[in-house]
Amino acid sequence: MTTTPDLRTSQGSDYAELSREVKKAGLLERRGGYYAARITLNLLALVGGGVAFVFIGDSWWQLLLAAYFAVVFTHLSFIGHDAGHKQIFRTRKANDALGYLHGGLVGLSYGSWIGQHNRHHANPNHEDDDPDLDIAALAFTVEQGRLKHGVLRWMAKYQAYLFFPLLLLEGFSLHATAVRTVVKGEIRLRGLEAALLIAHAVIYFGGVFIVLSPLTGVVFILVHQGLWGVYMGCSFAPNHKGMPTLQAGHELDFLRKQVLTSRNIRGSRIVDFALGGLNYQIEHHLFPSMPRPNLRYVQPIVQRFCADKGIEYAQCGLVRSYRYVLEHLHAVGAPLRANG
Repeated sequence: MTTTPDLRTSQGSDYAELSREVKKAGLLERRGGYYAARITLNLLALVGGGVAFVFIGDSWWQLLLAAYFAVVFTHLSFIGHDAGHKQIFRTRKANDALGYLHGGLVGLSYGSWIGQHNRHHANPNHEDDDPDLDIAALAFTVEQGRLKHGVLRWMAKYQAYLFFPLLLLEGFSLHATAVRTVVKGEIRLRGLEAALLIAHAVIYFGGVFIVLSPLTGVVFILVHQGLWGVYMGCSFAPNHKGMPTLQAGHELDFLRKQVLTSRNIRGSRIVDFALGGLNYQIEHHLFPSMPRPNLRYVQPIVQRFCADKGIEYAQCGLVRSYRYVLEHLHAVGAPLRANG
């Protein structure tokens, strides 16, 4: 079970020192060529998949395309994530335009996600202030588990076993959140987001049920959305779950708060591609506006800096990261199982 780190520090200038070194290395500069190529390839993959979908027609072979589209949707979402962090263009307006476009392509509310994700970055793994720790179906601390009742309490008991099956619902949950925030008017550009969500729904459901029979269409949607949710969840979950949680009144400075609550995933460029750069979670949290391809190069700088300052730097392999997540969820549910 993880607890609040007891490290006390007054060295708020450490982050400024690290930032100067990173800026001097030129790693905060935009990578226009990289993103132009990445966005073009993603859009070609989306269009190519659409052409194949029409060509194959009403066939159960479409379920292979459902898995393919789950991958494409995730990588479109990665671009939306990068745009939200101002990694692609210098201006917020240009990044937001791209972010809204990609939100529409996958059927998400970019404005809603930005608000939640910014709160997460400001207070990662904070028991009260991190919205990523406020998920009804899961308990990330013993206190959260204790406060649950009924079905949610039963789910918290066995959440380690339910975690991956629950990810099958993540895509549907993201869509539901998008619709709810638009209907309630909780976002700034409500009209734009509503139009994008309607356009996405018309094209998506219209395309599916014009080409496929009702049964095949329903199964296609279930497979596509389910696998998309699993891929998204598997990309984001290892980054903080099972790392130390913070409570109100903690005395960690920005550098230590971000590093001690985050976990990196080791791997090759294949891992970089598969996880959209989120495997460099420590560096991403320290420099959220840093372009994705530069995270690989800043990683050894940050790791060396942390070693020099005596700051624990968490890093492990991909499979081990999921074990950490499941072990943490199992430990949080233990008191509930013990009490029956």
